[in-house]
Amino acid sequence: MPPAPPTPPAPSTPAAPAAPATPTAASTPPAPPAPSTPPAPPPAASIPPPPPVPPAVSPRGKAALRSTGAVDLTPGPGAGRPFVSFAPADTYPFPPADEPTARLRPVRERRVPRLAAALGCLVLGIGLIGGGAAGIALSGEDGAVTAAQRYEDAAGLWHNLPVDELFPTTVKGGGAGPGGADRTWTRIGVAPDSGCAEAFDPLLAKALAPVGCLRLLRATYTDATRSQVTTVGLLFTKGDAEAMRALRGRFTEEGLGRRADLMPRTYPVEGTVAGEFGSAQRASWTVSVLTDAPVVVYAVSGFADGRKVFAPQSAAEAVAEGAETTPAQAGLGHDAKGLADRLERSLRTEAGSGPEDD
Repeated sequence: MPPAPPTPPAPSTPAAPAAPATPTAASTPPAPPAPSTPPAPPPAASIPPPPPVPPAVSPRGKAALRSTGAVDLTPGPGAGRPFVSFAPADTYPFPPADEPTARLRPVRERRVPRLAAALGCLVLGIGLIGGGAAGIALSGEDGAVTAAQRYEDAAGLWHNLPVDELFPTTVKGGGAGPGGADRTWTRIGVAPDSGCAEAFDPLLAKALAPVGCLRLLRATYTDATRSQVTTVGLLFTKGDAEAMRALRGRFTEEGLGRRADLMPRTYPVEGTVAGEFGSAQRASWTVSVLTDAPVVVYAVSGFADGRKVFAPQSAAEAVAEGAETTPAQAGLGHDAKGLADRLERSLRTEAGSGPEDD
């Protein structure tokens, strides 16, 4: 029987190394001391110790093991149901200049240069001023041409205008009567247009001869009471503006419009209240010579009952304050002047002329 194997000696515990001496500034470190007992050699066959068990890591501790920037969504103990909320949208400011991303600068609004706008206004102003100056410089010549054209156009009104525009069927005269009373005249007859032969008394025909006679238009009116009648005439002459100015000057300087022997003739309308309106019934009259149109406007009034008037009076005298003649008291001067003025005004409007200076 073989002998039993010898029992290996128990390993000896190595001696703890001696604590090193504290070095000083003047001494050198001593050499390590030799071990008093040499370590025993390892056994021939030894069993390795089991690996150490790592400590348990809590779920919250795992967050420390995640990479930077990761979000831990694991609820802690007793946290209950997770709650998620959405934050308001972030507005990101421009990054600083030292960051890799360059700062975006706002694009400026494009505007019209102020200098260009100012220059444009200056040019426009100069143009307007220049145009105004040119208009002022040429106003005299252009005004003369316009007046001449209007004068020429007025000469054709006798056949260009309807009779109802030359002689309206009703003419209203606000404040035209004695004491500022209103008047209304109604047309009762229109004479056929004609020449001037036997249309005027000899002396008046002679006075009008320098301007000639192109056409004569006449109409007779009555007042609202039908007790007074008035004949209105429009004599279109052949004279130019200079001849008309000369004729007007003569009537004004010589007082031809106040002379009873220069009264215009009437136009009686048979079968009307003006049927007996003849030369003996003429009571008041007026004659107006225009200079911006080749026209002489006149009117003559009288009584509708055919009575004779032995002391006729011009309208200018009959409408004067304090006049006591029969024509003045009856308002016949107001009838003659009121109708003549309104028909003259209408004619000027049609001719494009304004009020004429006396």
